[in-house]
Amino acid sequence: MIFPELFPRYFHPELSIYYNASLLMSEIKTTPRMDIIDLFQRAKELNNMTFSTLLLCLDWLYLIDFAYVDDKGEVILCSLKA
Repeated sequence: MIFPELFPRYFHPELSIYYNASLLMSEIKTTPRMDIIDLFQRAKELNNMTFSTLLLCLDWLYLIDFAYVDDKGEVILCSLKA
């Protein structure tokens, strides 16, 4: 059973952090080491993502141990950790 209060009619999944993070996951899998600005430009092309949404998505991807941002500002797939 789906609870209507959890999924209102006006809900747009393409605006959610989960959806946007999934787009970033695809990009990071394709290019496992990418400058954060390059990733932002690609995310902007894919879903007109704002920089704040990108940062929230990167926080989520870090929490689930998928990707991290190093000191140089590169987004790196966690399987590449040394």
